[in-house]
Amino acid sequence: MGRTERLELRLDEELLQRVDEWMERTGQASSRSDAVRQLVDLGLDTVTGKSIHLTAGDKLNFMLLRDLVKHLKVPTETNVDFVAESVYGGHYWAPTWDMQGLFHNHADRPADVTLVVNVLDTWDFIESRLEKLSAEDVEKVKAANHGYLPKFAGFDGNNESELMSIARFLVKEMGRFSRFKERDFNSHAPTAARYGRMAAAFEPIRATLGFGRDLGVDQIIEILNAER
Repeated sequence: MGRTERLELRLDEELLQRVDEWMERTGQASSRSDAVRQLVDLGLDTVTGKSIHLTAGDKLNFMLLRDLVKHLKVPTETNVDFVAESVYGGHYWAPTWDMQGLFHNHADRPADVTLVVNVLDTWDFIESRLEKLSAEDVEKVKAANHGYLPKFAGFDGNNESELMSIARFLVKEMGRFSRFKERDFNSHAPTAARYGRMAAAFEPIRATLGFGRDLGVDQIIEILNAER
């Protein structure tokens, strides 16, 4: 054991009772302090993907499902016998080693999801409106965008892979923002900061749209200028 540090910890009666019940049921702790240390370690391993935690009900449900899968000969990519042996033996770390695609410590950050949704929403409005503009207005927008028609390019696959993955999942798996379903979402260059500024500029404009009022050419240019 490495260097330790003394911490003051206060638990309410209900939580303390749960700790005592865990000690009595498992017999793995010599004191409440030891129990809390073990439970903290178990919790951290679980949330970081180093191991999984199964309740008695989880174990029973899995065993029943395993029996049904084998009896009905249901095709599955999961080695149900391996998982069953892991559960029987208490080797909860084993599935996280063998099935890393399922058990990992990554979870999308809510702030990243919000950013991607706002960016996709902004570009959805811009591209939809561009399709309805006159040729003269389209040229005006292109002139303000270095001669190119603006188009959502995605996020950088090297430096913004989480954002790219969220965008792809929203469009291809959840069916949102269908306009972008044929895109590969890899811009091959960082775009998050620029697109974030565009989404922030679009937010007050979006509140004024609807009821027959569409995004104007000058507003599109204003949003595009925000990325610079």
